[in-house]
Amino acid sequence: MVFGLHAVQAVLENQAGRVAGVLLQRGRGDARIDAIEQLARSAGIAVERRDVRELDQLSGNARHQGALVRLEAAGPQGEGALDDLLDKAGPAPFVLVLDGVQDPHNLGACLRTADAAGVHAVIVPRDRAAGLNPTVRKVASGAAETTPLIHVVNLARTLRHLKDRGLWIVGAAGEADMDVYAADLKGPLGVVMGSEGEGLRRLTREHCDSLVRIPMAGSVESLNVSVATGVLLFEATRQRRLPGTVGKR
Repeated sequence: MVFGLHAVQAVLENQAGRVAGVLLQRGRGDARIDAIEQLARSAGIAVERRDVRELDQLSGNARHQGALVRLEAAGPQGEGALDDLLDKAGPAPFVLVLDGVQDPHNLGACLRTADAAGVHAVIVPRDRAAGLNPTVRKVASGAAETTPLIHVVNLARTLRHLKDRGLWIVGAAGEADMDVYAADLKGPLGVVMGSEGEGLRRLTREHCDSLVRIPMAGSVESLNVSVATGVLLFEATRQRRLPGTVGKR
């Protein structure tokens, strides 16, 4: 199940072939619900109206906003898809690596930010990390349907492979000497973010080419991982949009 107005609309627009059916709240007929129903029917997808209590039960009492879709089974891609994604990314691949983010809300927010920043893929470890569940899809507001999520068995090995492919690996660490705004984030790039509370694991840290920190002016020592991800990704995006910087470091 995928639920929420943004997430449902994104599925219908980008992956209609995977939709087995659409469930909409009975008695609700506002413009956004009507637009989703029209999208579904134009794609030949069955639409059913259900009582709100049934939608509550199907969504696990989450905030479904009156719209759910049933998807055929599909999930994150495996390691074998990574090289193909890098090949298609052009001269300056841009990936986000999440080292053990466990909160589904944080993973969903990171996917949404990655999509907005133009990231080509998000890489997560298979173990001790949040998976692609309905909560993640809801928080991602459609980004889970457009941004490839790659599950890998060995994150350190994947980082070595990214470096072999020419990507510069930059990790976020509060104790780093380099300010993120002084770092070179152009060209082929992998941004690595640590887990909630613990940050980067030792082995992950050792496989980074450089570490950067976000300058903190107030009394708060650190930012939520999804907020910090946004800071780093959009600083990288700003640098990568400078004239003459495509594929260059």
